[in-house]
Amino acid sequence: MSTWFITGASRGIGRELVEQALERGHRVAATARDPRRLDDLAERYGDRLWRRALDVTDTAQLEQVLGEAFADHERVDVVVSNAGSGVFGAAEDLSDRQVEDSIATNLTASIQVARRAVPLLRAQGGGVLVQISSMGGHITFPGFAIYHATKWGVEGYFEALATEVAPFGISTVLVEPGMVRTGFYESAQRVPVSEPYRGGPADTSPPPVDSMPGSQSGVANAVINAALSDAPPLRLLLNSDAYDLVTGSVRERLAAFEAQKESAHAADHEV
Repeated sequence: MSTWFITGASRGIGRELVEQALERGHRVAATARDPRRLDDLAERYGDRLWRRALDVTDTAQLEQVLGEAFADHERVDVVVSNAGSGVFGAAEDLSDRQVEDSIATNLTASIQVARRAVPLLRAQGGGVLVQISSMGGHITFPGFAIYHATKWGVEGYFEALATEVAPFGISTVLVEPGMVRTGFYESAQRVPVSEPYRGGPADTSPPPVDSMPGSQSGVANAVINAALSDAPPLRLLLNSDAYDLVTGSVRERLAAFEAQKESAHAADHEV
């Protein structure tokens, strides 16, 4: 039996992770803005489900709740930073508030979860830090620029962090799903495109949820298996669309860089 700490646990992949971990016999410390949405699981699993209200953008509250979770359990084996949000719209059309809120929820909060979790994991001798990222941390779509900005930031932060914390017995997993059939797309804000962008690349709608290839239960199952494995991977690319799009993008980027080898070397300092 292991113990999991999960943010954004009331819906989507977070809720699925809570359910599957409990079904497997593990303990879960689940946090959400409204933990009452987990009442049905509390009735079913009793004291194996620990719940607290948490707004991940409130760093003081985050530190307090994480500390309580570690204090109330003998050990927390896996910390999952899952909370996130989305805004669809041309980059220019987003309000300052939408930009700031997206960064606060998707990037800053992810960094703060890790910063608060690492010393707690180190004190107990290690553990696993799972960050829910996206294939959108490697590729981009028009009309989703601020989301991509946060996920590319998440990718850079956690890749560097992974090297720093490995000596403490802490493994870091970046989970990179494709388009998954969750309520994420339905709950995302949509900003109508302004006149200059009408009919252009940003003037598109996301595909219907029922056409997306990703399975919420499949993603959660893969995350649990990876986190509990003997060697958790730094990156966990999930769903066929993510595999095809990300590997294709990496190949294109590498080809473009290789074509610039001569000019890259020409910019070196002359010896």
